[in-house]
Amino acid sequence: MNSVDRIYALTFARVYPMYVQKAERKNRTQQDVDKLICWLTGYDKTALEQQIAKQSSFETFFAEAPQLHPNCQLIKGAICGIRVEEIEDNLVQNVRYLDKIIDELAKGKAMEKIMR
Repeated sequence: MNSVDRIYALTFARVYPMYVQKAERKNRTQQDVDKLICWLTGYDKTALEQQIAKQSSFETFFAEAPQLHPNCQLIKGAICGIRVEEIEDNLVQNVRYLDKIIDELAKGKAMEKIMR
């Protein structure tokens, strides 16, 4: 199974706790993680919790997102050695956008700078 297939097979609910743990290890909070996810996807807190509760796949999670933030194309850089701005598969790119902003959070970047 290649990395694209793995992303299509993953549920958001399975990865979400890892995002929170990564942030908390660097003295950031679950609220910071939620704020970034909501910024990127347009979900509010209640809708985000519903996506987690229903074990949505990443495909469903992004398909049902109210609206990706128009500035998400400004998210640049490499995740796992791949530049997020060069990814052609929309779902994979959206997941990597999310990975990248959580990574920036864990590295101590200011929320205002992450939410471009």
